[in-house]
Amino acid sequence: MSISDWVRSEIRAMAGYQPGEQPAPGERVVKLNTNENPYPAPPEVIEALREACDPQCLRRYPPPDAGPVREAAARAFSVAPEQMVVGNGSDDLLTMVLRTFAGPGAVVAAPGPTYSLIPTLTAIQGAEYQEVPWADTGEVPVAGILAESPNLALVVRPNAPTGHACTLQSVAALCRDLDAPVVLDEAYADFAAEDGLSLLASFPNLIVLRSFSKGLSLAGLRLGLGFAQPEVATELHKVRDSYNVDALAQAGAVAALDNLDGFHEAWDAIKAERQRLTEALRERGFEVGDSQANFVFARVPDGNGGAWYRALKERGILVRHFDQPPELADGLRITVGTPEDNDVLLDAVNDIASP
Repeated sequence: MSISDWVRSEIRAMAGYQPGEQPAPGERVVKLNTNENPYPAPPEVIEALREACDPQCLRRYPPPDAGPVREAAARAFSVAPEQMVVGNGSDDLLTMVLRTFAGPGAVVAAPGPTYSLIPTLTAIQGAEYQEVPWADTGEVPVAGILAESPNLALVVRPNAPTGHACTLQSVAALCRDLDAPVVLDEAYADFAAEDGLSLLASFPNLIVLRSFSKGLSLAGLRLGLGFAQPEVATELHKVRDSYNVDALAQAGAVAALDNLDGFHEAWDAIKAERQRLTEALRERGFEVGDSQANFVFARVPDGNGGAWYRALKERGILVRHFDQPPELADGLRITVGTPEDNDVLLDAVNDIASP
């Protein structure tokens, strides 16, 4: 027998998730491809991390259920700690959700195109992924999702990679009409006009996910929050990896949640640059939708997104290009950087567009 004969058929058949490219150690690039926050966390967060680097702390296991983080999140968002699950990034929380609700043969549905990790996690579970096109208005295609009779539905809002945010009314309609869990992935909520936590009390089937990687400048620590009804949170805890959030990450998370006001200046700066970048790219012939995330999706003037991606990379600028699905191939997802980063990008766009 060959090694491939030992592997589950679902794993052999899948390509695996492709994360954004990371520069080599010491390589200097303008990194606009993975939607990190270009600004550091407030000093209180950095100091909390320094204090956590204590030998006594590091030689012991952290709180297994991240109790201090759940209590800090309860203070920050006016929910009960029993409604919280903490993950090693919101991707870890997505894995918990799939483990809990989507076994072999289950149907998982999502409006798309959307976050490309979702089909991968679904395939790992041996479940069936059904992507339903977003409505022409950008809303959740409630009827189309219901027609798939899913065991689980997921909505990314603001959506990746398009950046648009469907209305909360369409999310509520899905929660109301679907007799199954609905996950609202709000990794980019800090940059949106409104968020969906207000829906949690009205819909017992709703699970809301948040990330520390985008708005809270802690992508390197890997942290995510899950909000749900206590009964749902209890079930998610059962499938959580033991000690899934380390001591340093928990210390950073508590400090960030207790100092959320310290992030607002960075969020405002990113929103202002998002608008400037959108307008500047439109002036240069790109088709750019309105974004409520910390990135924009820009369809290139000649329709060859791959060529533009390569041309920018040759100039030391990393952006994200998706060759699948085909409807994304003519575009680039561009993280909103600092004003200086964005100026470098725009200068490069002018250079590439010059005859």
